[in-house]
Amino acid sequence: MSAGGFCKLPGGSVVVAMTLPAPGVGEGAVRILVHAANRARALTRLRNLGLRAVYLRGNAHPPTPDEITAVLHHPDGLLWRRAPNATAGELWHPIRALLSPGPKPRQASR
Repeated sequence: MSAGGFCKLPGGSVVVAMTLPAPGVGEGAVRILVHAANRARALTRLRNLGLRAVYLRGNAHPPTPDEITAVLHHPDGLLWRRAPNATAGELWHPIRALLSPGPKPRQASR
């Protein structure tokens, strides 16, 4: 189950923050931030990226002021980093760094 929440900004838009399992096997969890016009559009942005089973139930873990600042200053409005936030000094990454396929393994030459 994902933990998340949202914060409505004075301009009417929202910032949604969710903690989800990492896409890879046994990699822990990631915190994802989305800036959108409303909550439904924020979740649609994540679903369009392939995160189909993403739902926001309640507002138990809303974004912190630092998270809101980070996502508002990013041109895509979609960021992630490892969760929990105990990782000292880890910066926010664009979402394509999380969802892009890793390097292909090299085949041994004959």
